Amino acid sequence: MSGPKKEDNVASPFSGLLSDPMDVTVGNDETADSNDIAREAAQIAALHAEIAELKDRYLRSVAEVENVRKRSEREKIDAGQFAFSRFAKDLLSVVDNFSRALDALTPETRAALPANARSVIEGIEATQRETLSILERHGIKRIDAKGKRFDPNLHSAIAEIPSAEHAPGTVMDVAQQGYTIGGRLLREAMVTVSAGAPARNGTGGPSLDTSA
Repeated sequence: MSGPKKEDNVASPFSGLLSDPMDVTVGNDETADSNDIAREAAQIAALHAEIAELKDRYLRSVAEVENVRKRSEREKIDAGQFAFSRFAKDLLSVVDNFSRALDALTPETRAALPANARSVIEGIEATQRETLSILERHGIKRIDAKGKRFDPNLHSAIAEIPSAEHAPGTVMDVAQQGYTIGGRLLREAMVTVSAGAPARNGTGGPSLDTSA
């Protein structure tokens, strides 16, 4: 009598189509990790963009504050110079009077004066020099006009004189000194200007363009 028949270990035709449950779990974990990495990368990129925007705003704010500070300082300086320029313009009349008095004194007349009178003249000259020095310390400078090309921004022509010795448009003489304050015009110089060599009919050369 024969015993129970043993079953043969026959491979199922569907065994190759079934995945190992462990393989499925590992695959899901890798997908989740990839999603987490992508999400964290997106968050980091968003944070970097936000930081860059905040930095840009900060730099713009700093620049704006600096511009406001510089503008306020410039307006303060301009206001001070404007107030001082009104006083300086009045003071220039005193300087002009010194110049007129000294220019009227010829070397011959000065040499003929007694010693005490010459001392007075020297005192006036010293006062004039000190006044000009004070003005210069406060940014007020005399315009060097004589022999220069006429500049309507700095000069005011009171006459045009024919001259064969000066090129047309050259300042020949200064009737009243001009001054600038802080690089800006305080008072224009009153000048006479060469009209060029006289023409054969006795008239001067081309007229001067005084437009700024």
